[in-house]
Amino acid sequence: MVSNVTTLGLGYIGLPTSALIATHGISVHGVDISQKVVDIINAGKIHIVEPELDQAVAKAVASGCLKADIKPAIADTYLIVVPTPFKGNFEPDISYIESATESILPLLKEGDLYIIESTSPVGTTERMRQFIYSRRPELKGKLHIAYCPERVLPGNVMYELVHNDRVIGGIDQASTQKAVAFYQQ
Repeated sequence: MVSNVTTLGLGYIGLPTSALIATHGISVHGVDISQKVVDIINAGKIHIVEPELDQAVAKAVASGCLKADIKPAIADTYLIVVPTPFKGNFEPDISYIESATESILPLLKEGDLYIIESTSPVGTTERMRQFIYSRRPELKGKLHIAYCPERVLPGNVMYELVHNDRVIGGIDQASTQKAVAFYQQ
């Protein structure tokens, strides 16, 4: 059972995901690079337009289960929910995923669950696995690493996060099972 989550990225997917998790009584530490966004969220308000999100954020912040910051915190589950724009040649830019992952490298510990939710090209999860283990070799085989792309439409995100089926893949069976258990929670 997950007791705390750090979400990296508090935009159109990261904030609704964080609020939804927090409304289930799980402590969520949301991270954004913008201090303005962090301040708005910590005031129980939202910086984006999405139906029903304002109530969820207000409830999550008031309960103490959702806090925002510009720096990540130790957790047992890390969600990477950052943009993946295209470069000039229509190649996906995964540098935001790399930066978010790098920011949590010192915090990762044995048994943690690391999930990429950002839309990303085939091979990104494996690339991040190699990235993590090259810098933290003592964690090799001791982390649960998975990919679960967000699949929601703006304007209906809060409903779809709950009701849409999810595609979940881990780097091994244990990672997949742990990620599935997280989303079923």
